[in-house]
Amino acid sequence: MTTVHEPALHTPADELSVWPASTTEPRAGDLAVGGVPLAEIADRFGTPVYVLDESEVRERCRTYRHAFPDAEVLYAAKAFLCRAMVHWVGEEGLGLDVCSAGELELAVTTGFPAERILLHGNAKSPRDLELALRLGVGRIVIDSPSEIARLAAAVGPGRRQKVMVRVVPGVSAGGHDKIRTGTEDQKFGMSLRDGYAQHAIARILDQPRLELTGLHCHLGSQITTVKPYLAAVRRLVGLMARLHGQHGIVLPELDLGGGHGIAYRPGEPALDLTALARQVRAELTAGCAAAGLPVPRLIIEPGRAVVGPAGVAVYHVLSVKHTGEHTFVAVDGGMSDNPRPALYGVPYAPRLIGRHSAAAPAPVTVVGRHCEAGDVLAADVALPADVRPGDLLAVPVAGAYHLSMASGYNMVGRPPVAAVHAGHARLLVRRESLDDIRSRDVGL
Repeated sequence: MTTVHEPALHTPADELSVWPASTTEPRAGDLAVGGVPLAEIADRFGTPVYVLDESEVRERCRTYRHAFPDAEVLYAAKAFLCRAMVHWVGEEGLGLDVCSAGELELAVTTGFPAERILLHGNAKSPRDLELALRLGVGRIVIDSPSEIARLAAAVGPGRRQKVMVRVVPGVSAGGHDKIRTGTEDQKFGMSLRDGYAQHAIARILDQPRLELTGLHCHLGSQITTVKPYLAAVRRLVGLMARLHGQHGIVLPELDLGGGHGIAYRPGEPALDLTALARQVRAELTAGCAAAGLPVPRLIIEPGRAVVGPAGVAVYHVLSVKHTGEHTFVAVDGGMSDNPRPALYGVPYAPRLIGRHSAAAPAPVTVVGRHCEAGDVLAADVALPADVRPGDLLAVPVAGAYHLSMASGYNMVGRPPVAAVHAGHARLLVRRESLDDIRSRDVGL
């Protein structure tokens, strides 16, 4: 997926390639997103603060609908969810993919139709399943054999629940070992190789209260090439053909999950969405023709690729420390609001904002405020040599897996989310206060 930026006044366009498309530089060193200066947002809402460009989110939803006109596109809520996000994706014609009662309840109480929601997860709690059935979710993805009888018993007499089966196709893909989920050595799904998936499907077909609508797989995250998806299509179509031969069933749906990779720094690769749509469609059509099967409806679940590039995180610099050959720039956030560098070594590209600096760039490591040596937000990046306490740093591509993975480490409180659109900023999610943290502690 590519974005086109407004011409910058002072910064080369390639340096803004991973920023929201609305990013401009109204004066040297002062970036604006959605027509609102980031320094103004920091002053109004405090820091750390996440900034989300509503127009960017909506445009990325439309890009998916255009690239996959015949598919069902479900936004993966785990990337980031709030009430406004529920409205945006719903208004742009996307469904929702959720993995907990919390995500499901937020969506439905916001007004999102339950029949356009898919629930998955490797270890669904009784509350997850009870709420999904009570609210009437469109599909539930069965991830293990133990869920089959539990779900069938919970459905109740006179009703049927549409389900899919998560299959492990044995395809290795993803940007890090911890986010590769299409191989045999992880916790999700049921294997094709050992017959586990086929056995589970046979059991589902014996449950009159469960209606099997299709197969589901998810290969991993941060996948930047089309090839793994094509391999998954071939293996899943092969399974569909075997099921047709053994049980006489024709499954109408095939869910390829998400995991579409994006660039976090200028020059990094991203998945070509147009190529993905064209080649997957061709592979699926050819495979089904060869197997004598009708082409199932494709389902995809983008999350990061919809919201990631629409977000920016803004921090204040608290200290600058020179230790030996290293310069550490410490900010007022860290691994509690962005654990991804500590978990996966993900590289980010922070930038000085709010003032112009004529100083030459120097290598620094941007670190957080937490009592953890691994609390590093960006290692060995270039910032102006005169960066100092009180400065503002902005980090692009902060829309996905930041707030949704934020923690209460050191009880600093999770940051707020502000949306920008057409020159205006508004609060979507307020800052977690010390009162919020204290109110949960009910015992002595």
